[in-house]
Amino acid sequence: MPRGSKDKYSDKQKRKAEHIEDSYKERGVAPDEAEARAWATVNKQSGGGDKAGGSGRKTSAASKEAARKSSARRAAATREGTPRPGQRLEAMSKSELLELARKRDIAGRSRMRKEELLQALRKAST
Repeated sequence: MPRGSKDKYSDKQKRKAEHIEDSYKERGVAPDEAEARAWATVNKQSGGGDKAGGSGRKTSAASKEAARKSSARRAAATREGTPRPGQRLEAMSKSELLELARKRDIAGRSRMRKEELLQALRKAST
């Protein structure tokens, strides 16, 4: 459960947290956990409450922008089926490579050997 008052958050941030929380609940996450994750996401994307005043720390606009881009980039990579950071294609099994090739819609993937899959995936990523 998130701690503290949410008075310092704008109406837009509160709506965003509510939508995120609803999405987690639809996926079967416990209500308390869903609420905590939602506020953590809002904080990550916006750097905390946007309303002026109070003794809280100020997050620069550049820092907030970098956090939003970072978060969005990770989310997009997850949707596209991009390998996890640090995971090399060579270290993946053939079945993992086939799954990645399917997500990237590589033609002829079912007939390819592992080395051919590696080449096709490298070519598709450039």
